Amino acid sequence: MSKVPEVTAYFWIVKVLTTGMGETTSDYLAHRLNPIVAVALAGILLAASLAVQFGVRRYVAWIYWTSITMVSVFGTMAADVLHVALGIPYVISTAFFLVALAAIFAIWYASEKTLSIHSIVTRRRELFYWATVMTTFALGTATGDMTAVTVHLGYLASGVMFAVLIALPALAYLWLRMNAVLTFWFAYVLTRPLGASFADWMGVPRARGGLALGTGPVSLFLAVIIVGFVGYLTVTRKDAAR
Repeated sequence: MSKVPEVTAYFWIVKVLTTGMGETTSDYLAHRLNPIVAVALAGILLAASLAVQFGVRRYVAWIYWTSITMVSVFGTMAADVLHVALGIPYVISTAFFLVALAAIFAIWYASEKTLSIHSIVTRRRELFYWATVMTTFALGTATGDMTAVTVHLGYLASGVMFAVLIALPALAYLWLRMNAVLTFWFAYVLTRPLGASFADWMGVPRARGGLALGTGPVSLFLAVIIVGFVGYLTVTRKDAAR
């Protein structure tokens, strides 16, 4: 049975919300805890959530989205570690994660002859899927920070730009009949910098171009909305494969 949700409007809404929450939660934990402790804690919670996800035999909304949320938090930390701790420029980390994602796609396709999320019904395909998800989060984080900080667009302008860009694959699919798998993964990568840019804009101080609401309150606000949507999907199973 399918281990991932159907691609509906709910999917895209919750996905963008989790990307924003992952960004602000990562920043909040990094400033409240020792960075090493924060990364270790996020890694343990990610491993635990993925263990539960791999243990179930079908898609379960709250289990799947818990894993996605933890991937978001840990993926953000992974990208930030390269820049903050190792001093690697965002341009370099963006290129690195882009190459890593291309390599995963190449190995996945060579092994399974498909990259469709509708085919996630075996353990090996599920491993490829989650490796891809993890890499897209790290890539999206580095890309969003690159446009906001390195290119000096700021968080709000970056968010608007990614909102425009994420519409392109949908239009290409609807109007030009472009390949559904290609357009899906293109949009999937963009959800990360889209959600993170707007979340950062709400959380960071005004001196950095934000609303200064604080990373903690923004994380809590997004978490409440996510819980509401996931609770609804768990009960109704509107996004479960038929």
